[in-house]
Amino acid sequence: MYMEVCLLFLLGLALSQSCELSLPGCTDGGALFITKAPQVCGVRVQLEMQALWRQFDQLGTEMIVTKSGRRMFPTFQVRISGMDPSAEYVLLMDFIPVDDKRYRYAFHNSSWLVAGRADVAAPSRMHFHPDSPAPGAQWMKQTVSFDTLKLTNNLLDDNGHMILNSMHRYQPRFHVVYVDPAPNSHLNAYKNFCSFSFPETRFMAVTAYQNHRITQLKIASNPFAKGFRTTDPQDADYGSLPASLPSGDAFGRLVQRCSGKETQACGLSSHGASAAKPER
Repeated sequence: MYMEVCLLFLLGLALSQSCELSLPGCTDGGALFITKAPQVCGVRVQLEMQALWRQFDQLGTEMIVTKSGRRMFPTFQVRISGMDPSAEYVLLMDFIPVDDKRYRYAFHNSSWLVAGRADVAAPSRMHFHPDSPAPGAQWMKQTVSFDTLKLTNNLLDDNGHMILNSMHRYQPRFHVVYVDPAPNSHLNAYKNFCSFSFPETRFMAVTAYQNHRITQLKIASNPFAKGFRTTDPQDADYGSLPASLPSGDAFGRLVQRCSGKETQACGLSSHGASAAKPER
């Protein structure tokens, strides 16, 4: 099922440019655009935690990539409307490079600088939401969260994680694919999907946080980072905090000892409690 949907989606994506990726809805643009299927033409998507995403974006969002895979924080979550309640849909995500450049972080002026042309693109992958396929009614009744999605820099990854190059900028994309039951659905592949992206979700892939303000904001806003907060986030002095955080397993054990509860860290650095090291 996934392979068939994936192939049809790729075919449709190659043939159709009717969805303006920066817009929250996919609409019929008349003669300039290919008419979408009624099951997707009215779909609207709202990014959850948009204010938090914008806070990160203002600082230059960074996402950790590791060999074993690391979850994103903020987590990509959306609210969907306009689906056909009885139609089946598959939801998936992919990541595309923002440009053809590789970057480095200049600590002396806290900014990203172009370091050269981009590395060879990592193998392109898609992440299917684990509840796919499901009726539109199910997708629309609650927030859709991609909290199981992980980012890796392991080119040989065989766990299905999203493979990204460190020190490159990426734009997450969200796709809604109508599962057309018609026997000749491949002929309408370009009509049966709609794609969305949100500029505030762009990020730099890194193996350790470069900007200490990103570390601070993640500690202040990530519920799994409460073990690193000694005061109210608004009053905290982050000058003494580490520039990167323990790995997921170590972080989980730390919080478990402190609170007696099982938890799992997501979207935090895997380089221990030492200061972030510049990448070359």
